[in-house]
Amino acid sequence: MLHNDIAVNGDNAIALAWKQIDPDVCAAYPITPQTIIVERFSDYVADGEVNTEFVCTESEHSAMTVCIASAAAGARTVTATASVGLAYMWEMLGVASGLRTPLTMAVANRALSAPINIHCDHGDAMASRDTGWLMIFAENVQEAYDNAIMALRIAEHKDVQLPMMTCLDGFILTHAIERMTPLDTNKVKKFVGEHRPVHPLLDHKNPVTQGAMDGHDFYFEHRLQIADAMEAALDVTKDVFKEFGKLTGRRYNLVERYMCDDADYVAICLGSTFGTMKATVDKLRGEGKKVGVIMPRLFRPLPSAEIAKAIDKRKGVAVLDKFMSPGTYPPLFEDIVSSSLSLKEIPKMYSYVYGLGGRDAKVDELSTVFTDMIDGKAKKVNYLGVKK
Repeated sequence: MLHNDIAVNGDNAIALAWKQIDPDVCAAYPITPQTIIVERFSDYVADGEVNTEFVCTESEHSAMTVCIASAAAGARTVTATASVGLAYMWEMLGVASGLRTPLTMAVANRALSAPINIHCDHGDAMASRDTGWLMIFAENVQEAYDNAIMALRIAEHKDVQLPMMTCLDGFILTHAIERMTPLDTNKVKKFVGEHRPVHPLLDHKNPVTQGAMDGHDFYFEHRLQIADAMEAALDVTKDVFKEFGKLTGRRYNLVERYMCDDADYVAICLGSTFGTMKATVDKLRGEGKKVGVIMPRLFRPLPSAEIAKAIDKRKGVAVLDKFMSPGTYPPLFEDIVSSSLSLKEIPKMYSYVYGLGGRDAKVDELSTVFTDMIDGKAKKVNYLGVKK
């Protein structure tokens, strides 16, 4: 049975999900716009509403180090960060995946410095996309809450055993209050289940070694195991989505499509922009234009086969990146292009960089993404909303 709807921001929604999960350990350091998550969760700890061991560390690097040790020991572990906090963890991100520690981390997406900026873009997540972490994006507060719950089932699966980031757009979702339907706490606990760690350090009857020197004899093979686990995560995620849908009525897919059945032109984006693009598609559909929008919900591992099906036989595909890779194409665009290589005929593709540092991207401006393609005005790389 579902609770009644509540009005809540994304940070508090994640803290609520953690409260219902009642993890063993949370180690974190506050940073805008993530701070509310750990502040609120620390209230639950202080009030005795959870049994979690909460560790307020002196830095994000230390927070991730504690989380790795905790997860390796066999504890269900959560944390949260944003922007340069995630960057400060970078050394330990590869350790978390390399040691196969299935902790989960909420990332309140925020621009990287410099210049210093506290607002949303996807620079933090994109800069760490190749560290071996699973990554899932949310369109709204409800999805941020749902992802925080589903992430444990995905990361902790015996065929995966990798850490997972649950990404939500800074301020747009972290601080904006939306209506959300939480689950009953007992339903959450039953869904995530009892934590059954694989090869925990504290299992003295079955001793294992973690963090040993790994030379040329085995390093390659161990890295390949991470790639294999990523591949396995695709099917695991689909199964978790299906089970969660039966429980809640909220249906999720690896790749979400909106008004794409007959669309000649489609746009692809991540995060909260998916909602704005839906409104943009509705506006242009009212003008008789056959357009649609796609969001890869799971970004790592990339659901390439599903993306290829979604863009097949389109006249044009615009890929919107809330991040810039100086010197080359932005990452989501490159990923979509690589996903298209399995198609017999690759559609025309256009890169759009937008929203850096939290710059607004509204319906009228996003409409030009489609109209430029339709009118033949789109360039290979386009910068949306740049001041003249």
